[in-house]
Amino acid sequence: MPILTLSPEELLKIIILGLIEGATEFLPISSTGHLIMAEHFLGFTDEGAFTVGIQSGAILAVFFAYWDRLKPVITGLFRLETEAVFFAKAVLIAFLPSAVLGLLFHSQIKALLLNPQAVCWAFILGGIAILVVEKMNKDPQLHDLMEFSATTSFKIGLIQCLSLFPGVSRSGATIVGAMLMGVDRKAATEFSFFLAIPTIFGATVLDIYKSWDSVSDYSGGGLSLAIGFFVSFLSALFVVKKLVEFISHYGFAPFAWWRIIIGGVCLGFLGLGY
Repeated sequence: MPILTLSPEELLKIIILGLIEGATEFLPISSTGHLIMAEHFLGFTDEGAFTVGIQSGAILAVFFAYWDRLKPVITGLFRLETEAVFFAKAVLIAFLPSAVLGLLFHSQIKALLLNPQAVCWAFILGGIAILVVEKMNKDPQLHDLMEFSATTSFKIGLIQCLSLFPGVSRSGATIVGAMLMGVDRKAATEFSFFLAIPTIFGATVLDIYKSWDSVSDYSGGGLSLAIGFFVSFLSALFVVKKLVEFISHYGFAPFAWWRIIIGGVCLGFLGLGY
């Protein structure tokens, strides 16, 4: 199909998927898992290229929402300022484990994207894990990224590797992992935002490089990616600005129950042949 041709039905699907990606990327409910299920029920096939590509819109939302904090880091790195270097090292150390595993097992991870039943079970088990950790996390010791040791960052990065399995949730794994290591909810959530920048950017570049031919195979090609990217950006920007405040008041239990319910409902529909 020519790059500038999209039917109204295709455009609606792309907008829905963009909204889902942006709304779920930074929630501990798995954006990839929600996209896999949405694509399955919408009949949208892209071999994963679109799913990974529009995540870059969510990265851009973090830059906009946290620019006041990121700008001093970026400029400070050029001057080798201590806090800026510490911040960057903490994020990069946490990024390293998933980067290595992503490179080594890219094809196996892609194969998992085609298994909706596995995603549903990951939803349910992840929700149960969040509920358990919420009850355990009563006395956090770390309240800011600048208090993280290299070991803490690396351990969070190891736990992030669980999110290579679709449905586990990158943000959920990093937030829950950080809380298990004594990080409070707010700091854990913000660190998850910052860690998303190299993680999602790296995954996007790797997937598009490895699957370049498939990027233009699905309906709409580059135009689909552009529209999905923009919608994802707007949706994620709203969520990022509101999420920390919501979590401070209500915790993660609402997201845990959402995972359990949506996983069970989707398993039911799949069992009925949808």
